[in-house]
Amino acid sequence: MEMYIARLETDEERQARIYPIILNEYNPAWPDWFEEEKAILTRLIGVENICRVLHIGSSAVPGLTAKPTVDIILEVNETIDLDELTAALSSPEYICLSGAGLTMPTPPPHMTFIKGYLSNGFDEKVYHIHVRYPNDNDTHEKLLFRDYLRAHSEAVTEYAELKRRLFKDYEHNRDGYTEAKGSFIMGIIRRIDNSHSITYT
Repeated sequence: MEMYIARLETDEERQARIYPIILNEYNPAWPDWFEEEKAILTRLIGVENICRVLHIGSSAVPGLTAKPTVDIILEVNETIDLDELTAALSSPEYICLSGAGLTMPTPPPHMTFIKGYLSNGFDEKVYHIHVRYPNDNDTHEKLLFRDYLRAHSEAVTEYAELKRRLFKDYEHNRDGYTEAKGSFIMGIIRRIDNSHSITYT
């Protein structure tokens, strides 16, 4: 008689299951979600501590298929006390990822906040808040990529098709999904003449 032993689900497996990759058609409400969160961040952290708050990622590109997650660059003054920043964005609403909690390379101050992650899955509104210091090259590249897509509809179509293909293999592997998009993103950035002046908002 064969015996079957139930294997307990690991924390990593559970997170992959309840926080999968979700792809939605573009939602015109996403810029409004950004503005709402920008106002909240400014109130909690203080305008004197913030250089810029920027909407990045696919939800910042009209017409682009995207995860229903608003990605934000929170650019803070280098003089900010990071412990005070963490206290200002307190749990359970905000979850601070730093140190071993960061599974992807993250520029200084090596800190990301996520919002909208409930114990049993996603909330209606989900945010990834990437903390950066001014003049960060990663921020620069993300803005270049965003603005290129905004200006080139054919690249939007190509990127959306890539996402749909990757979804089949990476639905429960968020980091793998992000890494798999990397060559496309860097290919776009290499096309851009970095010498011209751009004003970001």
